[in-house]
Amino acid sequence: MAMLIRNIKTRPPFLLLFRSIYAPVHFIPYPNSQSFSTAPKSHQKNLIPVSNLFQRYGFPPSELPHFLKKNQFLLNSNTPEIEKSLKILSSLNPSQDFVVSVLCSCPSVLELEFLEKWQLGISELGISNISIMAIRNILEFSRKYDLKPDDVFRCIKCLKRLGFRENTVTRVLEAVPMVIMSSEEKIRGKTEFLIRIGIQKKEIDRVVCSFPGILAFGVENRLKPLIDEFEDLGYSLSEVRREVIRDPRILGLENGEFSQCLKLLKSLRCRLPIKENIFRHGAFRAGYEVKIRVDCLRKHGLIYRDAFTVLWKEPRVILYEIEEIEKKIEFLVQEMEFDVQCLVEVPEYLGVHLGKQIFPRFNVIKHLRSIGGLGDEVGLRDLIKLSRLRFYNRYVKPYSECEQIYGRFGGGSEVRSRHPVGMWKLFKPQNHPKSNEDSRNIKSYMESLA
Repeated sequence: MAMLIRNIKTRPPFLLLFRSIYAPVHFIPYPNSQSFSTAPKSHQKNLIPVSNLFQRYGFPPSELPHFLKKNQFLLNSNTPEIEKSLKILSSLNPSQDFVVSVLCSCPSVLELEFLEKWQLGISELGISNISIMAIRNILEFSRKYDLKPDDVFRCIKCLKRLGFRENTVTRVLEAVPMVIMSSEEKIRGKTEFLIRIGIQKKEIDRVVCSFPGILAFGVENRLKPLIDEFEDLGYSLSEVRREVIRDPRILGLENGEFSQCLKLLKSLRCRLPIKENIFRHGAFRAGYEVKIRVDCLRKHGLIYRDAFTVLWKEPRVILYEIEEIEKKIEFLVQEMEFDVQCLVEVPEYLGVHLGKQIFPRFNVIKHLRSIGGLGDEVGLRDLIKLSRLRFYNRYVKPYSECEQIYGRFGGGSEVRSRHPVGMWKLFKPQNHPKSNEDSRNIKSYMESLA
């Protein structure tokens, strides 16, 4: 028995990896991996050298079984060729994160013939501090569309001829690598369009660096109709230019989207101070703030109509920062375990303070749920819409241990009075001494009543 235990402890790591891929499911040390028990024997022969090779180039051992199962062609490939490909790939950027990132995104770049074309290509791009993401996008896009290094060189030279700095070129390759396939005429057409709407040549570089996606849009079918929509809504080109310079992402609006945002703003029913704060920088900027928050809600799972409904019911969300909204949604879904669709029914959740109201109330409900102190499950509506005093009387006051959890009305916390101590004396009526005449008048009044 001791010999068996000693053998298990000294078992080579590659055997554990072998078993994690080919053994039955109940022996797999990584629960997310699946069995390779039906893999061909030719694959099994290459498993150990290929696995060791990928680990040597920084691939995490915990992710290797799933990666090899998903890309079984690697196990049937020539191991020396894979090693040559990995060596070329790592020479493009020495970071191990780069190799792993490229392999996870597009494993087919390991084709030796493809990488040999790029062995000296990256250094000849003429960009001194090109980012890992830009190199990865170039390789992935070139592999997908069978592009040659000369195609990428041509695009970069075109961008530089148009006056874009290296930093802007890198941002374009990171965000919209499809620009590689665009002709110089098309790219130039977009810069000329910016000039026509009032953007100066020296400002174009900053606009494209802030929003490189503009180079992926068509002028006639996307950008020009957008400017026409702004003009139809009553905005001059000078106003549009000012807002584009402030935030170039405005040019990413879809046709008709801005009109819907302004329509929502006109129909708002909220307190005057809130509405004035929403329009403090003008209707144009207010409409774009609506668009940003609609995109945020859609990103987290709401459909377009429901996102507008949430903003219409709770206009304060238009005033909150995107980071704050995302923190509340993340807490709602991950910690409170509610569906994001609950926001349509209880949009007030996004309008209350996360630290001062949501945290303490949820902690109380979580504690009561753990000790069986809740008769019925508390929904998001009861959790948010109850007044501070009603929530305290219903869920905190009957349980002494909840005083400290809730904090606001806890026994150790001091509740501030509405007015400073002694203020009541200023509102107390003065007590004047009664005169003989007052006594006679009171007596006469009582006799008249009798």
